[in-house]
Amino acid sequence: MKSFGVFLIAIIAMFVLLANFGPMVLFALGVYLLYVIWKKFAAAEETGAKVLWVILGLIVFSITLSNVYAIVGLFAVYVLYVLFFRKDDSDVPRQNKQQSYGESDPFNQFEQEWSSLKKN
Repeated sequence: MKSFGVFLIAIIAMFVLLANFGPMVLFALGVYLLYVIWKKFAAAEETGAKVLWVILGLIVFSITLSNVYAIVGLFAVYVLYVLFFRKDDSDVPRQNKQQSYGESDPFNQFEQEWSSLKKN
């Protein structure tokens, strides 16, 4: 039943991701363009160029702000990542596991008893 719930959550997260894929692309493009505009604004020396970059930056910022709900898609990507790439130690058999039983190891006790029987 637990695996069915995980499967259901994964399907819902996949649909949310697919529904928000377009806004996620536009949001990423807007953030990149804002970065480029900021660099161009900082490099501009004339006042007219700076005004032009500010106006262009405000236009791109409004486009980016209208796609801010793409963060829901990023959350869906995170949920899918956690579901598919989590480390669940109970399901994965451990290989090359060194176990130290100490005194409670039955084979050690057998060896001790066998050596004491051989001495007698």
